[in-house]
Amino acid sequence: MDRRSFLSSAGMLLATHSFPGFFSAQSNQGAAAAATKADHTLRIEPCALEIGPGITIPTLAYNGQVPGPLLRLREGVPVTIDVTNASSAADLVHWHGLAIDSLNDGAMEEGSPMIPPGKVQRYTFTPRPSGTRWYHTHAGAYENLSAGTYSGQFGFLLVEGREQPVHYDQEINLAIHHWEPSFVPMVETMREQSANMPLTTGSDVGYKYATIQGHMLGAGEPIRVKQGQRVLMRLLNASATENVVLALPGHRFTIIAMDGNPVPNPRSVEVLSLAVAERVDAVVEMNSPGVWILGSTLEKTRSMGLGTVVEYAGRTGAPAWKDPAPAEWDYTQFANAAAAPAPDETFVLTFRDIGPKPGSNFDIWTINNKSWPDVEPLIVHPGKRYRLVFRNGSGDQHPIHLHRHTFEVTRIGEKHLSGLMKDVVNLMPLDTVEVDFVADNPGATLMHCHQQLHMDYGFMQLIKYSG
Repeated sequence: MDRRSFLSSAGMLLATHSFPGFFSAQSNQGAAAAATKADHTLRIEPCALEIGPGITIPTLAYNGQVPGPLLRLREGVPVTIDVTNASSAADLVHWHGLAIDSLNDGAMEEGSPMIPPGKVQRYTFTPRPSGTRWYHTHAGAYENLSAGTYSGQFGFLLVEGREQPVHYDQEINLAIHHWEPSFVPMVETMREQSANMPLTTGSDVGYKYATIQGHMLGAGEPIRVKQGQRVLMRLLNASATENVVLALPGHRFTIIAMDGNPVPNPRSVEVLSLAVAERVDAVVEMNSPGVWILGSTLEKTRSMGLGTVVEYAGRTGAPAWKDPAPAEWDYTQFANAAAAPAPDETFVLTFRDIGPKPGSNFDIWTINNKSWPDVEPLIVHPGKRYRLVFRNGSGDQHPIHLHRHTFEVTRIGEKHLSGLMKDVVNLMPLDTVEVDFVADNPGATLMHCHQQLHMDYGFMQLIKYSG
């Protein structure tokens, strides 16, 4: 039984037991929606996306655009969002990075309902915390490489707090995505096509094109700036499986937030790294006039389209690129050096692949030697602090995401740190990362690798609250 089939029964059974009266409420949803207008509306529908001259990608998108509409919400102010499923398969929307209830979170593993074709689902929640969040499909894809996060179903969700975190003259939101995925069976080919640089054999996914804000490098309008401006760039890696490394020659990124959360130690860097589902808020001082490429540090990936043009007022000509100096990405530089407080309890989780599923192109992934849905849930008690020790026993990178909670990164390899709050952390091959979270949002909570390929093939686990 695959993930979608399993959860259409088991996930809804969970909802039945966890949310009494839920289904009777659902039966009245259409009448309620008709009586009260939603604050926002999204429509899952087919879209023909022209990413470059003569290159059109058939995909699914929100409201016929990629990325989907920018949603600006106010922290602590309740919101309703109606989602119409005009596609041919059941789907749902996950509100990534929000501390909301399991029913509205948008993960069927937690009991969130799938939206049948032709139906409308109303999501109702109070958005918090403030910061750069996003929304995307949480449907399975498996070997259908046009479904799930391989599609164009993603968009920015900005939760505005009372105070503006930093002064800036212009804000720019940039979402990265990869297109036309295909099976890549050999590790040598993977190393050529993938920024993830796996070390082991096995099947993976490679791509033909890449975009920023739905356009390949050279297509669409440039980012227009003026000398002396401070530009706030919000960058989102909305790829299904590809991590990216970016640079803007002649400029530096002052990173002020990660995954929407202010960093304890803002730092200026020439190169930034974004694992799948990560976000970075960075201020860029526009003090190097010209026409430049903001894009991947890998020439082959830029040739696939992963870049955009930054054009200063009064400057013309071909956009320029210069390779940055080699740099290692290190989360600890943005954190406090002091160790975090000791947790109340620790869970050690080891991740491995165990070879391909029979009849499939892709490997099965395990957590402590078990694969979803056979992974036992972690049981937590409200108010206690828990440490998750992530041990990567594989040669792949894993961007680990915890739903409905924010965690503190407390150790990377041998380095202790504190204060760096995230909802996705990238786990390097054969490395160990520790994160702490406070069990302060009762309800079923999903933890998984955000690579669609790994999530589909077993890399998921639930956290359940006692009582």
